[in-house]
Amino acid sequence: MAFRPLAIALLASAALAGCTTVGPKYAGAPDAAPGAAARSAFLRGDAATTTATAPTARWWDALNDPVLGSLIDKGLANSPNIAAANARIAQARAGLAANKTALIPTLNVSGAVPYINVPSNILGGNDTGRTDTTIYNVGFDSSWELDLFGGTRSKITAAGARAEAAEAGADDARVTLSAEIARAYVSLRAKQAVLALLDQQAAIDAQLVNLAQQRLQGGTAPEQPLAQARGQASQTEGDRAKTRADITVLIDQLAVLTGQEPGALDATLTTPAPLPLPPASVAVGDPASLLRNRPDIRMAERQLAAANADIGAQIAAGLPKISFMGLLGLGGTSIGDVVDPSKIIGLALPQIRWSLFDGGRNKAQVASKRQAYAEQEANYRNTVLTALQDAEGSLTRFGSQRQVYGKALDSQAQAARAQALQQQRANAGTVARSDALSAQRQQVQAAQATAAAAAELTTDFIAVEKALGLGWQAPAQDR
Repeated sequence: MAFRPLAIALLASAALAGCTTVGPKYAGAPDAAPGAAARSAFLRGDAATTTATAPTARWWDALNDPVLGSLIDKGLANSPNIAAANARIAQARAGLAANKTALIPTLNVSGAVPYINVPSNILGGNDTGRTDTTIYNVGFDSSWELDLFGGTRSKITAAGARAEAAEAGADDARVTLSAEIARAYVSLRAKQAVLALLDQQAAIDAQLVNLAQQRLQGGTAPEQPLAQARGQASQTEGDRAKTRADITVLIDQLAVLTGQEPGALDATLTTPAPLPLPPASVAVGDPASLLRNRPDIRMAERQLAAANADIGAQIAAGLPKISFMGLLGLGGTSIGDVVDPSKIIGLALPQIRWSLFDGGRNKAQVASKRQAYAEQEANYRNTVLTALQDAEGSLTRFGSQRQVYGKALDSQAQAARAQALQQQRANAGTVARSDALSAQRQQVQAAQATAAAAAELTTDFIAVEKALGLGWQAPAQDR
């Protein structure tokens, strides 16, 4: 055979020994918030209600509501949003596997039986006619491109970083989903509590209308109190209708969030249950743990790493490429030649390719990749700063709402005291019965305000946990 395998192997070994990876070395993400990372506690955390203790991933367990915990577990296991995020992970991993195959040679098997009509003298002799010839061939061919400047390795690095970014994206989807389910559940329980209070208010309104009507008919009062009582009753009925609709919408929303059809949770959630409240002290960790835990920050960092690797891959695309092609087969003009060892055909072809002039295209593409990296770096900084703002803002609102809820409880207690005193005076005959009913109505309205404040407090607690980047761990069966 004419080719020299040893020389080819030596050339390949020499080329491999000189392989390098061009492009900037990735040094990690920039320190976007050095002050926050060094602090041992959040700026806006209330020392009376929060601690720097490491928080738990399943933050909803602190609400002590088994129904809520079950809904979140179902959502994490069945939500189409989570399924889509997992599919993106699989897609990215497949892309990574495809890029890795570029480092190994390809091997193909082929067979051919071409029919050729050629001038007879091409095969020797003086015949001026033409000859029909059939060639039989079977063999293997292989090709391999050396990763001389690390272009393929850079592509693998970029694909790996994007696969990890997809994993962080799925974690972020879990954080969002668990918070959405918890918010919807808290809203549902608050609406159910308010509806029960509106039912009480409607009963009081009916009594006030009846008393005003009796006084008008008895000539002891003008029509104005009756019109006012009827107006209040109509407003209450409107509020009841809207609240019932809100309850239905929230139950259906929870069904969809947990991967089920609207109506699937009617039997489970229609019966009212107490509104869950956060614990007296909430573990929030420190800013450094937030920067580690938030999936969107991890995703932004991995996207930055991928953009850095893209630069190296593009630089390598403009440098020389060395590849090898080999062919080994059997063949001849008769079918028996394909099994005749003496008819073996071999070919080894090293090749060097280099685009010496492309009009500056690759240079422009490298510049584009560098700007893409700059964009991802800015996105990373923004993600970190936004995450810190989310955390500090949610802690501020949570601490403030603690006070609002406490004042609402005080207001409800005072309304209850006022109603009891007014009822005593009505029983003694020193005030009209309608005055006692009005005081009772104010007490019910104070209870509604307390329910709303409690719901807002728990919602703010949920916002704190979401801002901390918690709740992204996969269900136990998926880990």
